Amino acid sequence: MNFPADLKYTKDHEWIRIEGNVATVGITDFAQHELGDIVYVEVSGLDKELKANEIFGTVEAVKTVSDLYLPLSGTITEVNPELEANPEYVNQDAFGKGWMVKMNITNPDEVGELMDAEAYKALVG
Repeated sequence: MNFPADLKYTKDHEWIRIEGNVATVGITDFAQHELGDIVYVEVSGLDKELKANEIFGTVEAVKTVSDLYLPLSGTITEVNPELEANPEYVNQDAFGKGWMVKMNITNPDEVGELMDAEAYKALVG
């Protein structure tokens, strides 16, 4: 399993790459592995200001549907356009082509509440 050290993680298995006030969000390699073959990704929070841990969409696998939780407060500014036709990118490249949303962060202080790679790796064992 892959745990990139340059990312932050949540207990709900989202990863976040922070570049200034912009963040890219997706689900972790662990999460996509646990879900199995992903067949659909739906994001409902585009252009809405959401608080940290609010649901911003769902990911549907063959056997289950799972909610997606925003790691930090902010506004979703972009949804990965490739996922509509290619949801399998989440399984194939969770930290690259499988990203889900980009957002503007409104409360940078919340970053301190996220896990680093080592803490997340310990969480998932």
